[in-house]
Amino acid sequence: MKLFYSATSPYVRKVMACAIERGIADRIEKSSSNPHQSPADLLAQNPLSKVPCLVTDDGMSLFGSQLICEYLDSMGETVPLFPASGAARWRALKFQSLGDGILDAAVPCRGELGKPKEDARDAQIARFKAAMARTVDVLEADPPHAHIDIGSITVACALGYLDFRYASDPWRPGHPKLAAWYEAFSKNASIAQTAPKE
Repeated sequence: MKLFYSATSPYVRKVMACAIERGIADRIEKSSSNPHQSPADLLAQNPLSKVPCLVTDDGMSLFGSQLICEYLDSMGETVPLFPASGAARWRALKFQSLGDGILDAAVPCRGELGKPKEDARDAQIARFKAAMARTVDVLEADPPHAHIDIGSITVACALGYLDFRYASDPWRPGHPKLAAWYEAFSKNASIAQTAPKE
């Protein structure tokens, strides 16, 4: 398998954390790619020019971290990251949505913060930051469980991205339960080994 990736992408981190948990990370060849430059090799596999993009062993292209993680969960021999049914499944998927929601606000917000100031941009940044703050509040009221599933991995990757890109606006104050959960969960090998670095 071949994974088009960017080293600091939290969505790529989520995919690699899942691959580590499934015991199949060594089966993935990583190809560094800058999706903002729309390189031809990435576009040939993903017309959206986004990472992560996984090319399977039989040549199928999969893009979007949710889809890729579910595909990887069909491989390996360990306990599934996507529970098959019942309350555990819906809780895991709910936390995946909360974590992805933080990232869906945090990633574009960072892009907007680097542009010249203007009223419309400032309003959009405020909306992104409000969505991030509300979601962290929800997670404080009901943190993920200690066990590893797609929901807890996604939330950990989202909080790690906030640490990485929003250090001047820390999320921990006022969120002691979530901070304690994150500190403990971050010791899992899949999270520790995929921590972002500049």
